Amino acid sequence: MVEVSDLYARGLRRRRKMFGAAEVEKRMNAAGEFGAPLQNIINGYIYGDVWERSGLSDQIRSLVMLGITAASHKPAEFRVHAQGALKNGCTPAQVQDVLLLVAMYCGVPAAIETNRIAAEIFGEAQPTPSDGES
Repeated sequence: MVEVSDLYARGLRRRRKMFGAAEVEKRMNAAGEFGAPLQNIINGYIYGDVWERSGLSDQIRSLVMLGITAASHKPAEFRVHAQGALKNGCTPAQVQDVLLLVAMYCGVPAAIETNRIAAEIFGEAQPTPSDGES
């Protein structure tokens, strides 16, 4: 059985590798002491346990996270996971396909903002239309 402290250390290493140490520290400190218990869960159980499982590759896990965060209208989390997906080797075409699935199964509004974020992160951003888009 793996100790919780080992899960935390393993998760923190993975998180820093995916998102960069500065970004992880910023997110971990954003809610101060109040947020520390949640950050412990994120490091230990999400990244130290679930992300360490062998059933999915890091690339597939990243694509799943993009689909989840886009479908649930969480653009800030989508941005974080898109940056991680880039580090995990996901391609623009893979991300585009995920977002097309989100558009078809969850509705176009769920995919509009995340498409813009993905284009920005993968270096293909175009100016945002000023008249809105749907």
